[in-house]
Amino acid sequence: MRSAKLYRYALPMDSGVILRDNRLKEREGFIIELNDNGRVGRGEIAPLPGFSTETMDEAYTQLIEQLTSWKQGNMPDYQLLSSSVAFGLSMALLELEGGLPVEGVYRSAPLCSGDPDELLPKLMAMEGKKVAKIKVGLYEPIRDGMVANLFLESIPDLNLRLDANRAWTKEKALKFASYITPSFRQRIEFIEEPCETPGDSFSFAISTGIAIAWDETLQHSVRKPDFQLDDFNGVKTIIIKPTLIGSVQLCIALITRAKELGIKAVISSSIESSLGLTQLARFAHWQLPEEVPGLDTIGLFTEQLEVPWPECQLPLRKLADQALIWQA
Repeated sequence: MRSAKLYRYALPMDSGVILRDNRLKEREGFIIELNDNGRVGRGEIAPLPGFSTETMDEAYTQLIEQLTSWKQGNMPDYQLLSSSVAFGLSMALLELEGGLPVEGVYRSAPLCSGDPDELLPKLMAMEGKKVAKIKVGLYEPIRDGMVANLFLESIPDLNLRLDANRAWTKEKALKFASYITPSFRQRIEFIEEPCETPGDSFSFAISTGIAIAWDETLQHSVRKPDFQLDDFNGVKTIIIKPTLIGSVQLCIALITRAKELGIKAVISSSIESSLGLTQLARFAHWQLPEEVPGLDTIGLFTEQLEVPWPECQLPLRKLADQALIWQA
């Protein structure tokens, strides 16, 4: 006997969270809960404002159709669904079938979104491979270059991941690079999409020796009929944000092909709740156990949802306290 519930959640965010020049005061999304003869699977569907192509209303319409169809014994065609719906539904079904391992990778690259001095003690105390992520492109490239160089100089065994979100012209990107000591550049694992156009980002990588990663370029291309990862010449890393990519199956296919091509793949968050974030940590452990995922986003919230992130002290809200908007 199959049954399904659909919850809508709203969690307050830290006041400093800005997406595409808009302050994100609240994170909204859906949680589906599938039940099949006592087995339970959950999935989070949370279109990311400014990044997802689908709206919450569009996701809701698809979810009602898919949950009704699943209850009648049908399986979804993920290619017909928006990315967030495809991912959340496929994750719920994977968990329902016992296919998602319990163990997760909860060691993430810490995100520096404010004063670099606050992150230095945390990095100094980190065991194993030291990896941190810095958002760049919010300030002048000279400042960003000086901050990145400071981290690399202060912690000799640190690797950095930088995220520019296409913020720079090629000239500004090169200005940033000019403030990175040449001998430190190999310790920049990658910089995500430094320039406004992919061509300029690729040219930047050739000119500076700083590796680049495709993030938005991948999200925009992966669901096109003619997409081939082989065409992503010159990239060292792809950033897989399942909420923006699509189904678990599509993400696994990307990871498999990346490994064949010698391209690093990194699982990354789209600011999911703690429930979705812990599932991503489990997915990362299953598919990319050797890679440090980019999941250090729980600190952007002021509350957690249903499943706590390990060692996180934020208040935990129950799923049952969220709005139950549909069930069958």
